[in-house]
Amino acid sequence: MKEAEVKIHGQTAGLLTQDDTGYHFFYDSGYLNLPEAEPVSLTLPLNEAPYNSRFLFPFFDGLIPEGWLLHIAEKNWKLNPRDRMELLLNTDTCRK
Repeated sequence: MKEAEVKIHGQTAGLLTQDDTGYHFFYDSGYLNLPEAEPVSLTLPLNEAPYNSRFLFPFFDGLIPEGWLLHIAEKNWKLNPRDRMELLLNTDTCRK
């Protein structure tokens, strides 16, 4: 299983995971209780229930570099271009 801690303004907002059944995102319960909590994306509104998908959620997929930058990452780190979660984790696009 692969996982990524998702932060907003330095605060842990949730966890994105990938397993044999697909992708899962859930908000941290402590984050949900904050009065200033904001959603990671309009497509992933604040919710206690986990989000599940067979494919990487479009918001997170959109964080993966494209074009020449993606090509450099794939070549230098020997990443599989079809492993979207691995690309997301290794291109360090989730950190702010």
